[in-house]
Amino acid sequence: MATNLGLMIHADRSQLLGEMAKLGQSAPAPIAAQEEAPAAGHSFSQSMMSAVRDVDQQNRLAAEKMTEVDSGQSDDLVGAMLMSQEASLSFSMLMQVRNKVVGAVDDLIKMQL
Repeated sequence: MATNLGLMIHADRSQLLGEMAKLGQSAPAPIAAQEEAPAAGHSFSQSMMSAVRDVDQQNRLAAEKMTEVDSGQSDDLVGAMLMSQEASLSFSMLMQVRNKVVGAVDDLIKMQL
């Protein structure tokens, strides 16, 4: 039982890491398509992928806003800085969640039955 659980956890972890790597290479999904998915039957990996997409989208929007300010198309420096800080905090929070999940998975794998 413990071996099966460990293998399943390892497979889910590998799948998440693979999907996160693919996310960096692909374009973000439209927000409307993400909202259409029903909440029921939502797996943990789907929740994490959704969180990663949201953080990535925030980072892209903040970068676009900063580019507009840098090029002179916009004079909303305060708004651009706030978006940048918000994206940074979201990324930090996501990394803390990831660290906690990885720690919990490691603890589960080390458990003896």
